[in-house]
Amino acid sequence: MAVLKVKFTKTKRDKLAQILWILNWVSVVSGVILFSLGLFLKIEIKKRNEVMAKGDINSVPNMLISVGVIACIINFLGGKICYDCSDANKFSRWKLVMLPYIVCTFCFTFCILVGALMCYTMRNELEESLYLGLRDAIKFYKDTDIPGRCFLKKTVDMLQIGFRCCGNNGFRDWFEIQWVSVRYLNMASKEVQDRLKSNVDGKFLVDGVPFSCCNPSSPRPCIQYQLTNNSAHYNYDFLSEELNIWTKGCREALLDYYTSIMRSIGIAALLIWLFELSVLIGVRYLQTAMKNVLLLGDLEGESEGWLLENSFVETAKYNINIIKNLGKANQISTVSGMNDPNIDVQNTDCCKNNTTAKSIPAAS
Repeated sequence: MAVLKVKFTKTKRDKLAQILWILNWVSVVSGVILFSLGLFLKIEIKKRNEVMAKGDINSVPNMLISVGVIACIINFLGGKICYDCSDANKFSRWKLVMLPYIVCTFCFTFCILVGALMCYTMRNELEESLYLGLRDAIKFYKDTDIPGRCFLKKTVDMLQIGFRCCGNNGFRDWFEIQWVSVRYLNMASKEVQDRLKSNVDGKFLVDGVPFSCCNPSSPRPCIQYQLTNNSAHYNYDFLSEELNIWTKGCREALLDYYTSIMRSIGIAALLIWLFELSVLIGVRYLQTAMKNVLLLGDLEGESEGWLLENSFVETAKYNINIIKNLGKANQISTVSGMNDPNIDVQNTDCCKNNTTAKSIPAAS
């Protein structure tokens, strides 16, 4: 029994074809939107790839870009098909193409759904990439004279100023690394020598942060050195006073930024998926209705259209059997004495019988 069967008159078929023609051109615009969203996300990730570890974080923008290009091509072709379907004679040349086109479009719409869901499942990969990338960037912050790393100081400073953050997880991350270059340390100073000797790895560690961590909105001058020493500053209490540096970690700030972008893109992709799915359903109704018109032979009469010719269970069983039987027709048995399964055994036997009958001499 057909699923969601609907009767169409010639007027309804013509209107459906015209509406689908318009919707397919709207779908071309939606494909451009998907492409633009993917390109925008890729550029945003590219801007800060210095503080991101290499990984699969580009899979989402690449998926959106690919799906957007395919959407433009498929929907352009769909517009041409739907325009010709208003005429039964023109539909005849698209008759064999319609079903493969619908199957390909269904797979394409599924890819849009996957891309939309990936926008919501990418957070863990992005968080790990930011954690590793920021850890290395902060670690090499002091290496302003080393090729390949000299840009990291500027990158980290601009990042902390722009996103109002400090460190990877927080400002205390700067306490655990030497972020001051050796060229700016007075090695003759006893304080510097004592700090270097007090550390097992011989690093110059201080309870201070770079200037880019300072909050310009603070009413008092920025305290960026000796943050945990109350006696080093007038009227200062590290435990009770609100610090005049950014306390939010850059990983959290960047993660919130990219998450908000991907949520917006995910919502847009879901809406486009629903729109594409509705267009696909309309094309399926048009294809079955026009096919039944040709079968009935009455181009002006009514015809039925449906989503599935049989029930969901029967359709699933039919497709599963097709998949199971794929390739069986090309298999050749290696068992001795067995015939090729592609050969019609009955016809072969008949030929042998005919040959034998001809070899027997006729009775006088």
